[in-house]
Parts: sequence; C-alpha cells; structure tokens
Amino acid sequence: MKRSVLMASMAAAVLFSATGAQAADTLAKIAESGKITLAYRESSVPFSYLDGANKPIGFSVELSNAVVEAVKKKLNKPNLQVALMPVTSQNRIPLLTNGTVDLECGSTTNNSARGKDVAFAVNHFYTGTRLLAKKSSKIKDYADLAKKTVASTTGTTNAQVMRKYNADKNLGMDIVLGKDHADAFLLVESDRVVAFAMDDILLFGLIANSKNPADYEVVGESLQVEPYACMLPKDDPAFKKLVDDTFIDMMKSGEFEKLYAKWFMQPIPPKNVPLNLPMNDQLKENLKAFSDKPAT
Repeated sequence: MKRSVLMASMAAAVLFSATGAQAADTLAKIAESGKITLAYRESSVPFSYLDGANKPIGFSVELSNAVVEAVKKKLNKPNLQVALMPVTSQNRIPLLTNGTVDLECGSTTNNSARGKDVAFAVNHFYTGTRLLAKKSSKIKDYADLAKKTVASTTGTTNAQVMRKYNADKNLGMDIVLGKDHADAFLLVESDRVVAFAMDDILLFGLIANSKNPADYEVVGESLQVEPYACMLPKDDPAFKKLVDDTFIDMMKSGEFEKLYAKWFMQPIPPKNVPLNLPMNDQLKENLKAFSDKPAT
C-alpha cells in the first residue's frame, strides 16, 4: 500500500513538474537571478539587426523590450538587468530550450515542428519564401533556377521549403546555406549563387541596406504563408500569458500599428530608407484574432 502511494506521489510530482511547476519557471528564474536574457538577430532587417557594433534594433527588438517592461511590473523589479545574446537560425532553439535565453523575438516562423520544443506567442507578422536576385541575372521565377546554384540560410524553414520544391519539380538546383542572412546575401552579391531564397520581408530589408539597392529585386510567387512569432520556453503558461497579454494590449491600443509604421513604412537605420511595406491582410486580421496558430 505504501509503495503504491509512493509511486502515485512520484507520478503526481512528475506531472506537476511537466505542467504546473514549470509554469512559474521562467518568471521564478528571472526573479531569483534579477536578470532576463533576450535573444536577438544580427541581420534580420527590420525585425532584429545591429545598428553599430553591438546595438540590436528593430520591430521585434521593441516587442522584446515591451515584454521586459511587463516583467519588471509583474515582479516589481524596476531595476531588472537585461542581458542580450546574439543567436542564429541554427542555434536559437537550442539556446532557448537549454535556458540560456528567456525570450527570442526575431524573424522566427511559428510552425508545428518547432512547437514540439518551444512555445510561441501571438503571431506578429506573416510572410513567405521568395527569391532575391540581381536584376542582371534575369531570374524571374523558380523555373529559372533549374541546374543553378541557389542560397538559403542554415536552420530556416525556407531551406526546407526549397529542398522540397527542388525535389518535387525536379529542378536540379544546388542549394547552399549561409550561416546567416547577411552571409547568404553576400553569396548573391559576389555572384557565387544566382538567388537567395528567404522570407520576402527579410529580402526587402537586405536590399534596402545593401551597397547598391537598385541592383537587386525580389521575384517569384510566395511558396507558403508563414507567421512570425516570439519564442519562449515550452509548457510555461504563466510566462506565455504575460507575453501574449503584452502584445494583445499593444494590438488593442493601436501601439502595435504605430510600431509597424515605424519599421515598415518610415525610414529606418542605417541608411534611413523606408521599406514601404503596408500591413498585409493576414496581419490585419490577427490584430483582431490574436492567434498563435502555427504554420503547418
């Protein structure tokens, strides 16, 4: 009898650890350490990128900062230390799952596969895979890539999409992967590849900040619709609620739309060139739906 009670208690403890105890882990960890660690990207314009040596700026960076203010208020820690850590497409999930970072707001697609390891906040952008190419290359669509070398970025859904498309259409593309978006763009710039397949918004950002913006264009139909969302630790409903509530409040108040206009419609650093990208229908709808629904 005692053994069965002990086993039941142990099972309950395991269940509690998987559901309830972990619910307070992130906030408890932050409260105990007096520090929150935010991940940022170095070249995901205009979401999260460097303006100068080590100063991350962008739309997603401001979303992260809004969460920090909410955490300070929740924990009554106005002097909470904020640590910043650069991440790549390849290491962003491992660094979140092992507790090195507490929140990742960059240009990360919310999909079901990643949802097995991390949680996602309310979606804050919608995009899809397209192609960046030099105008001189005459690349206009995916069929033009047959038997040619194409770049994408390591650890992205775009690389997976391109591999599948290449196989399905039997195009015989040679797909090479840059370590980050800037590295992949450099492959196009230096004519080592004919195109760079990535989320269209990131391609527009890279062109706007390139040495010769007039040399490049974004072409091809969008292969799929992908929602961007901030990543946070899985099975942590208390922290997810705080993050979601922060973004939903911004969406309800109009602050989110003002932030969007700042980064997508107005001139942005470092070249003070506007992207002139109006909000698409999917995002407009999510300002009412507040969905965290993943891509497939």
